[in-house]
Amino acid sequence: MHTMIVYVHVKQEYLEAFIQACKLNHEASVLESGNRRFDVLQSDEDSARLVLYEAYATATDAAAHKNTAHYRLWRDTVAEMMVEPRQGTPYQGLFPNT
Repeated sequence: MHTMIVYVHVKQEYLEAFIQACKLNHEASVLESGNRRFDVLQSDEDSARLVLYEAYATATDAAAHKNTAHYRLWRDTVAEMMVEPRQGTPYQGLFPNT
């Protein structure tokens, strides 16, 4: 399983709009054939810090996600909403292995 953990720091004035954009991206992403999880997490300590946890069956499925219309819309919509560029770290999922 191919996973990506994306760390995001959102400008406070855009927080609600950012979360809404993530909700729309989440709803479409979980319908992708290779998607296993697409979680949007918000810090208890700082509401402007979020984590996106994405899991796909294969690296090819994860790459295909970046070519979807909903991902491109999310990417373009949130580009100016972040304090700094988002930081994504890829991981190989070990368990569960499906």
